Amino acid sequence: MAGIKRRGTGVWKGTLREGEGSISLESAALRDEPYSFHTRFEDRPGTNPEELIAAAHAGCYSMAFANVLSKKGYQVDGLETQATIHLSQKKGGGFSITRSSLDVRGRVPDIDAETFKRLAEEADGACPVSNLLRPGLEIELEATLA
Repeated sequence: MAGIKRRGTGVWKGTLREGEGSISLESAALRDEPYSFHTRFEDRPGTNPEELIAAAHAGCYSMAFANVLSKKGYQVDGLETQATIHLSQKKGGGFSITRSSLDVRGRVPDIDAETFKRLAEEADGACPVSNLLRPGLEIELEATLA
């Protein structure tokens, strides 16, 4: 597997506060999905870049953790990961993503809680999205057996 490329497109028209945009994915899973200042910095319905990063992080981490568990001989009945991206206002203006919190719950027979947590941490190192985010971002991990 060499040179896999994935694409997304963001379009924006207008000012930051009054403008609007749309996000599309090459796969068409999202096509012209609207976003705005209000969906990003307030609680209005719609998507935003941080939500998409959170979904990417959760999906990638779940796959990486399933792979780590399987390679160690465990059967994975189910993993559910919720990622929370923390966006904070910087002193002097602007915003910064400060951390990503991963909360994973798993159904894995014949594993104890300590081993589950240890392998959850190992999976964080095997997740390409975690590895992308980690240099400038704190990643918190909570792992619980269901």
